[in-house]
Amino acid sequence: MDFRHDSNLSEFREEVRRFLKDRLPAELAGRKSGSRSQRPDLMRWQRILNEHGWGAPYWAKQHGGTGWTVQQRLVFDEECAAAGAPTQDNFAQKLVGPVLNHFATPEQKAEHLPAIFNGERLWCQGFSEPGAGSDLASLRTQAVLDGDHYVVDGQKIWTSYAHQADWIFLLVRTDLEAKKQLGISFLLVDMKTPGVTVRPIISIDGRHHLNETFFDKVRVPAGNLVGAPGEGWKLTKFLLNNEHASTADLPALLRLLRLLKETGRNRHVDNAPLLARSEFALRLARLEAEVLAISVLVQRVAAMEADHSPAAHAMGSILKIRGTELQQRLSEFLVESLGEQAAVSRLAEDEAADGMQASKPEAEVQAMAAEMFFRRATTIYGGTSEIQRSIIARSILDL
Repeated sequence: MDFRHDSNLSEFREEVRRFLKDRLPAELAGRKSGSRSQRPDLMRWQRILNEHGWGAPYWAKQHGGTGWTVQQRLVFDEECAAAGAPTQDNFAQKLVGPVLNHFATPEQKAEHLPAIFNGERLWCQGFSEPGAGSDLASLRTQAVLDGDHYVVDGQKIWTSYAHQADWIFLLVRTDLEAKKQLGISFLLVDMKTPGVTVRPIISIDGRHHLNETFFDKVRVPAGNLVGAPGEGWKLTKFLLNNEHASTADLPALLRLLRLLKETGRNRHVDNAPLLARSEFALRLARLEAEVLAISVLVQRVAAMEADHSPAAHAMGSILKIRGTELQQRLSEFLVESLGEQAAVSRLAEDEAADGMQASKPEAEVQAMAAEMFFRRATTIYGGTSEIQRSIIARSILDL
């Protein structure tokens, strides 16, 4: 890996900063609550990005995207997070969008891609089921072909933002006789279709972003099948193999580190800032060193992805483990450092829902206990740490 300064990347970073300064509305900055922005903010920001030609930062130019390198996409994510910009719909941008670009029919692309660009359609993911989380190939939701429709019956769980989504991309079993992986297909379903029921799951952070989703004799046009019947597992591997360099969520790590530093400067105990306490300063320094190490590894994996190195997959698993564990430790240290202030975990979200807005640092502090609870799940979703260690053992250690 070349560690020399990349002047082109620095120029790109300045371009992103200028764009955010000029085009990010002040009333949208810092309003994100939890892992995703409120729907109106997200859709408004998507339209602003699209007007600037940045509506699909993660897609190739031939698919209407920016054609940015992996390193440029990382810079864009970092700067948007630092500026407090709303999120995009990552289910559309990073998951189903690339699948549609590579495998969808022209009719499917015409139906869905413009709506993603224009911020008119939000997506959710229907993969996990009770008893089929890490062992996804064991899923039991069925889709039976009946004329020109599939009839879907089954249940999905932990369906993030299903209560806000317009469409869901769904893994279903279309062949009960085939080997587990070979009997799975990839289906697109309108959430307004009769027979689709969404029930909320309130998570430990006090927020509603998870759901159970039930399908009771849901009739879906056969034209909504992406790829051929039985190709769902192939499409899923393609989907999950995107963006290994982003698995550590470096923008989140940098934000948590910044909040820790602000807390160390601004919070006083016995008339002295926390930073003056050697035990706080030492722990902060060690965590900062780990964040810097992760940032170097992120750049290394990004370079490997740019070179299409097969090792990027296993290195992405290392990033996922180290990055998510570090997110947990940083958020736990923040809650410890804030003391009784951290107990105010819902105020920022409640104010945002009421159209009120605290200052950015105050809102971030108020939501820290909820964030710490949310970060408990980072070592589970997106492939558990145990699964990631198995990938490392097979790919790197040849075990």
